Amino acid sequence: MTLAVKDVAPKFELSDTSGTTWSNADGSAALVTVVVFTCNHCPYALAWHERIVDVARDYADRGVRLLAISSSDAEAYPRDSYEAMQERVAAEDWPMPYLYDGTQEVARAFGAKTTPDVFVLDAELRVRYRGAPDADYDDPSQNAAWLREALDAVLAGDEPARPETDPVGCSIKWKQ
Repeated sequence: MTLAVKDVAPKFELSDTSGTTWSNADGSAALVTVVVFTCNHCPYALAWHERIVDVARDYADRGVRLLAISSSDAEAYPRDSYEAMQERVAAEDWPMPYLYDGTQEVARAFGAKTTPDVFVLDAELRVRYRGAPDADYDDPSQNAAWLREALDAVLAGDEPARPETDPVGCSIKWKQ
């Protein structure tokens, strides 16, 4: 299954690197939830990381929360293990929770394909944008423009002008 724009996202609960449980449907005051499937090993995810972190910081006071999720097979890719996630968060400044999807159920339910794969959900968990953060992982000046455009539109009560783009990155490493 792959979620399409306007589909309602499945509800989930996952633990972050400190053991706190997070949900995309926890009744928080968030007007918008951004779900980003990411990981520790993918050069695309790493290249876009700071831009996504900046979005989390820039939009936090506007009712937007960002949930980063790692779903890749940690046996095949030890850099994506829960312990490696904990080490990374401890060493970096993360303004968002980093959730572990060890069963890969959440990634499958969303139809996530790549790291990163970005989903913007409105307050009813309806997908309003799905795709890449911006047009070029290798150009920091892009500043997650597509994600920011989508957030600005949804926060204004409008439809994003570009509701879907092709997610670009490493494939999620599925368990055999």
